Amino acid sequence: MSAYYIISYDVIDQKGYELYASEVAKLLPMYGASVMFSDNQAITIEGTSSQVNAMVIFPSKELALDCYHSAKYEEIKKIRLRSVKNSRFVLAVG
Repeated sequence: MSAYYIISYDVIDQKGYELYASEVAKLLPMYGASVMFSDNQAITIEGTSSQVNAMVIFPSKELALDCYHSAKYEEIKKIRLRSVKNSRFVLAVG
């Protein structure tokens, strides 16, 4: 069953964020994953808005978690944490 990371955050360092996005783009195929969309003009209907909203699809929950907890992503995540605020990652299976 496919798994989806639903991700939102606000960028505070554009160059750092671009480096993060570039590195993640190299990592995702190793886990059979791809970005379904990344949108910085989404319309918030309810709740608090974020600058960037994205969805990443994985073939399974296990692969999604393996990717997130991998040593490679741990390094890449440090870039994200320095480059964004209000970061939210939700893993949904369906």
